[in-house]
This record gives sequence, structure tokens and C-alpha cells, in this order.
Amino acid sequence: MQPVIGIDFGTTNSVVTALLPDGTTRVLRQGTEEVFRSVLCFWNGADGRTRHAAGPAAIEAYLDDPLEARLIMSMKSYLAQRSFVETRILGQGFGLEPLIGVFLRALLAPFREELAGAQVVVGRPVRFVGESADDALGEQRLRRAFALAGVEQVQVALEPAAAGHRFAAGLTAPANVLVADFGGGTSDFSLLRFEPPRRVTALGQAGVGIAGDAFDFRIIDRVISPLLGKGGSYRVTGTDLPIPPAWYGSFARWHLLSLMRAPKTLRDIEAVARTAARPEQLHHLIRLVKDEAGYALYRAVSTAKADLSRAEDAVLRFRHGDFDVAAPIARAEFESWIAPELAQIARAVQAALDDAGLQAAQVDRVFLTGGTSLVPAVRRLFTDRFGAERVLAGGEFVSVAEGLALMGRAAA
Repeated sequence: MQPVIGIDFGTTNSVVTALLPDGTTRVLRQGTEEVFRSVLCFWNGADGRTRHAAGPAAIEAYLDDPLEARLIMSMKSYLAQRSFVETRILGQGFGLEPLIGVFLRALLAPFREELAGAQVVVGRPVRFVGESADDALGEQRLRRAFALAGVEQVQVALEPAAAGHRFAAGLTAPANVLVADFGGGTSDFSLLRFEPPRRVTALGQAGVGIAGDAFDFRIIDRVISPLLGKGGSYRVTGTDLPIPPAWYGSFARWHLLSLMRAPKTLRDIEAVARTAARPEQLHHLIRLVKDEAGYALYRAVSTAKADLSRAEDAVLRFRHGDFDVAAPIARAEFESWIAPELAQIARAVQAALDDAGLQAAQVDRVFLTGGTSLVPAVRRLFTDRFGAERVLAGGEFVSVAEGLALMGRAAA
């Protein structure tokens, strides 16, 4: 049997799996971890040449010298954006596909022996991130990035369908299954008909370009940004004007934060700070941007969000220099902030049902996967609609990659 490798290149984390001869799957680990953070770090070495690292090594390199390093996150979020042509990193231009190719080469480097002669199945979301996302372009760029990483022939499969294959391995009777796959940047839904042992029929699908990153945005927007000047004012020729809100839209989105280091943007913030009602808040913003403190803030927000999945209250703690935050957040408050995203998710679920021509009562099982599925308000969307007895969850970070390998076997 031809070896099969499943690769889940994610917005936040990436996972590689292999299909074993006995039909089970195994996560291919780098070190002791099943997941590999989808990040890159670039810096100039002592000899003046640009160096880079990926995954945990990238985070370590960045934390060693955040002022001189450039941390790249959420690369997948740009795949379907025609406006992304090139980014400048330490004076060098990088197109998106070569940049992702650098990451994928590092992700796959330990597994070259397993990849040799293997059928490779990679995942993609039903809908890529972005209001004007071009899904065909997103898949084309994804394939190109893998080719640049040395994997020229890949089979592309929808991520929720892959998670469904993993879930269906435990089914003993025919069933209509709704698979909800929540990534860092997208939420995808597939309705599948499973007839054991291996027959699978796609019934309908839908997706929306929001998920965990959008929830993080809400926390930063409501808790952190007001402490950095959002909603404040400054004076121009005796008139009070609002501080430009666009700065905070970029600041609260991980993949846009580094763009704020542009000299013109920093000069504009400094100019506004000179006549602002609360200039110290803008000075904090400038320092956070200049010092590339985004990753530390990202970890603090993620920790608070995870705490709110386990308890009714949490405290967001973050400190950088003299900017010190210890902000209490109630789960009910957080759920009110993410209400627009929850409504979009609910509409996408209905769109998947409509596409399949099914009513909620005709869905036998609902399988939730991905880190955002752990948010209680997200789970309630499904238990309220389908009944708690039909809703299952599991393999939050590896189910897509395992399912991709299983799909490769089914297609063989």
C-alpha cells in the first residue's frame, strides 16, 4: 500500500500525520509536541546575513531579541487575498507562496523519509479568510507553496470533511454527520453521509472566514485598545478630534500588527500623542508596536480566553514595560462581545443544512473539532439546535490531519 501523509497547515498550528499499514494514523512529532506553531522569525546574524526559524524555534528566537527580529504569524490568512503581493522583511521582499514555502519546508524537514513516495493530502478551508477572499486563488497559492517546499504533487481536501473521516472511523451504523471545524481563521461546516465501513457521500457544506482569531480581536478591542487611546481625543487648531480608530483595528489583528511598524504610521501616532487628552496611552501603543510585543500580548489573550472556557470569570494579565494590565472579564461579558461572530457561525451552519437539503432533525451526529469548539457559547449553538446527546467533540488539534490521511486511503 502506498504511504499516505496528511498535512494540516493551520492559521495558528500545523500538524502532520501518517497512515499506518494497519489503517490507523500516527501524528508525526517534532520533538514531544503534536502541533507545530505556524510562525516564522527572521533576524540578521552576526555576519549580517538574514537568518530564519520556524515553529517553537521561531518563538525562541523572537523572544531572545524582539526588537531586532520580525515575527510572522497567520500566514494562511492571506492566501485568498489578491491585495497581498509582497512583504518586506529586514529589507528583503517576500511573496506569500515563498514565505509559506519557507515555513512548510521547516515543518516537513524531519519527515522527508516518510514523504518519499507517499501520497500527500493537504487541507484547505471551505471558505478562506477575508471579505473579498478568492477561494480558487487561495487553493492555487497553497499548492504553489507546497511545491516550493519540495512537495509538488498534493491532493487537496476540505478540512471539515477530513475531520469527519476521522470521526466516522468509530461509526458502526449509517449516519448523517455535521462536522464543524473551527480553526484560527475560519469556521467550516460539512454535512456528510457515512455508511460503514468506508463509503462517504458529501451532502452539503458552508464556511465563514471567522473563528478563534476573531474572538481574540474582540478581547483586545474591548479590554486593551481603550487603554492605548481608542475612543480618546486630540486637539487640532482648538478642535477636539477622535483618535483614528483604524490604528486599533490593525493593532488587534495579529497578522496586521507588524504593519504598524511602518515609519509613517509611528510618526502619525507620535504627532497625535502631542495634543492627545491622554498622551501616555498613545506612548504605550507606540512602545508596544516598536518593541514587537504582539506575541506576548497574543499569549496573554489566549490564556484569558481559555480560562473563560473553564470558568465564569477570568483575569487578563499583561505587562510590557510600564504598561501593566490586570483586567477582570466575565464570561457573559465576553459572550456579548462575540455575539456578531456567533451569529455568523449560526448562519453558516444553516447554510450547510440548506446546501444539503436537510433539517436539523435529520442530522444524526454533530462532531465539533478545533480549539474554538471549546468555547462554551460556540458549543451551545449546537447543543441548543441539535440536542446535547447528538453533539460530540474531540481531537481538537489533530483530527483534521488524521482525517486527511484517512481520506488518502479512501481515494486510493
